[in-house]
Amino acid sequence: MTKPLRNEPAITPELIASHGLKPDEHERILKLLGRTPTFTELGIFSAMWNEHCSYKSSRIHLRGLPTKAPWVIQGPGENAGVIDIGDGLAVVFKMESHNHPSYIEPYQGATTGVGGILRDVFTMGARPIACLNALSFGAPEHPKTRHLVSGVVAGVGGYGNSFGVPTVGGQVRFHTRYDGNNLVNAMAVGLAEADKIFYAAASGVNMPIVYLGSKTGRDGIHGATMASAEFDDASDEKRPTVQVGDPFAEKLLLEACLEIMEAGCVVAIQDMGAAGLTCSAVEMGAKGDLGVDLDLDTVPTRETGMSAYEMMLSESQERMLMVLKPEKEKQAEAIFKKWGLDFAIVGYTTPSQRFVVKHGGDVMADLPIKELESEAPLYDRPHVASEPLPMIHARDVKAPMPVTDALVKLIATPELCSKRWVWEQYDHVIGGNTVQRPGGDAAVVRVLDGPKALALTVDVTPRYCEADPIEGGKQAVAEAWRNITAVGGKPLAITDNLNFGNPERPEIMGQLVGCLKGIAQACVALDFPIVSGNVSLYNETNGRGILPTPSIGGVGLLDDFQKSATLAFKAKGEAILLIGDTQGWLGQSVYLRDICGREEGAPPPVDLAAEKRNGDVVRGMIKSGTATAVHDVSDGGLLVALAEMAMASGIGAMLDAAPEQTLPHAWWFGEDQARYIVTVPVDHLLTVMSKLKAVGVPCAEIGKTGGDALVIEGEAPIEISKLQEGFESWLPNYMAGRD
Repeated sequence: MTKPLRNEPAITPELIASHGLKPDEHERILKLLGRTPTFTELGIFSAMWNEHCSYKSSRIHLRGLPTKAPWVIQGPGENAGVIDIGDGLAVVFKMESHNHPSYIEPYQGATTGVGGILRDVFTMGARPIACLNALSFGAPEHPKTRHLVSGVVAGVGGYGNSFGVPTVGGQVRFHTRYDGNNLVNAMAVGLAEADKIFYAAASGVNMPIVYLGSKTGRDGIHGATMASAEFDDASDEKRPTVQVGDPFAEKLLLEACLEIMEAGCVVAIQDMGAAGLTCSAVEMGAKGDLGVDLDLDTVPTRETGMSAYEMMLSESQERMLMVLKPEKEKQAEAIFKKWGLDFAIVGYTTPSQRFVVKHGGDVMADLPIKELESEAPLYDRPHVASEPLPMIHARDVKAPMPVTDALVKLIATPELCSKRWVWEQYDHVIGGNTVQRPGGDAAVVRVLDGPKALALTVDVTPRYCEADPIEGGKQAVAEAWRNITAVGGKPLAITDNLNFGNPERPEIMGQLVGCLKGIAQACVALDFPIVSGNVSLYNETNGRGILPTPSIGGVGLLDDFQKSATLAFKAKGEAILLIGDTQGWLGQSVYLRDICGREEGAPPPVDLAAEKRNGDVVRGMIKSGTATAVHDVSDGGLLVALAEMAMASGIGAMLDAAPEQTLPHAWWFGEDQARYIVTVPVDHLLTVMSKLKAVGVPCAEIGKTGGDALVIEGEAPIEISKLQEGFESWLPNYMAGRD
């Protein structure tokens, strides 16, 4: 340090602990520096070495994920992943969590989650064209659940709608294990020219580092550190660590960034997200093998008297850091001023590989920049595999009610009911390119004026992941692959959001390790690489962890959006085919839990070869025009999928009885994997059946479309209107307090 620092507290064990650093991690810092860190330096290490930013518990296991394919332009390690979709275009996408902030302050937590993921996408030079989300809430009867649902949904919609990007799909679930720690996973997808992707690595010495966007305030300080710790009864006291979003400012930031990129001004660019100015500056310098000198006196602030510590750790939103070409400096400044945004040169790149922070004439931090990343702790934490659960045999599950009564009850449960109340608060058509809206297997969004389109989905089944992490991980990927396939898309790549409890507990770490193994196996088998993602750990309150929830966001490509399939029955008198093998697997099924009151057993096994074979056949049927409606079979099993197809169209079905060798409740509600329901015109039936038999794909005709009810041979008919009433009413009634 050049001179003694003023007004900074002494570094004590209590202060170190309050920054989320363990004693051995502090010792690592002392060894690295050869001295005691300053208060500002301690804050910087806290930001860079927390779980949220350093992945210190997961890095060693993430290395096993498949990330490459001929169409992958950029895999994990940048702001977002990038894939080539031909015709000189690329898709840029990523998913991230904002779980802890959304529990503390649901509206702002959700808005800034959406804002942050949008910045990750347009930082790469892409214009965002769609958002998705995966939301997990506690039990409906928990006193805080209704408040959290209301705030989070309003926040997601408030930001996306105001920013001007459609929210086109996602998931909403309820389970008591999320009572004290809801999950808000936000995904953004953008479109860019494949040869005009922008990266974070700085290059060149003495290049200006420019601060762009909104001013820095005291909101969000220690946001990343807070996201790397468990909750307890005092969690509401962390409200000041939640950022505040401004979608209108971000829209201006988007347009200004894309304009200076088009003008050729940018050398490198980094979003100021988690850990704010600290993380963005360090990453830019470290990736470019350069040092960074920052002068905080030049940082635009909206509050007076901010310290170096506060400025370095603030997570104020709608901010960017760029390295600009010196000769383009004035042009870039003029563009930003035109959009009414702050533009300030706050530092320069240096050859020193040091991270130097100055404020008020003092050197507040002087640290080795690469070691801030490379020397972050890396833990191979103890982990134990989950104990195998027994298979639940259908003969050991007594059906407590008739099949038709069970369907009426299931379709109106929080798990399976319509989520229309949620997605109708989102603008899902702004931009005019949304071909398939929320409510189907996957959203379909046209690429420019077409004919190409993207198929987009988010999926995971947490109860499977807890019962058997490897099979659950496989199933999450396979389900996303099926969703894309069911609308006619060719699955290309995924982003993930790995939400787990405390990794210092061996059983929780075992869940993460197991799920990653399953995810990797499925990605390899389905040629579906991972190009970006996020890990969110310590999702616990008072020692009670969430269900393991590795959300999978999938992206696929359709050659012609006009040939996309939907799940709604199209006409009366068409043959209904069940593609895939059905054993009647009830373990971990919604039927077993919500009808029989038993949340137990092994989940359905995932045959990845069958997934690939069956899905490829279905995609071929869609492309050829043979299939008139397609829906994959997942939660709730076969009869729930058929009910969803009927409710979407208003057309009923006459269904054959369950095969003699299968118990009816297992046949209709078992959750066997790799299955699709497909309708075909009757005059194509024999040709389709013979072709499927020739390629070894199991297929059975199970009925025909028609009427205004679901009629199962030997059972009382169920009017579609009755199903729709229960399906559509549960969530609005709950949110209105009429439950």
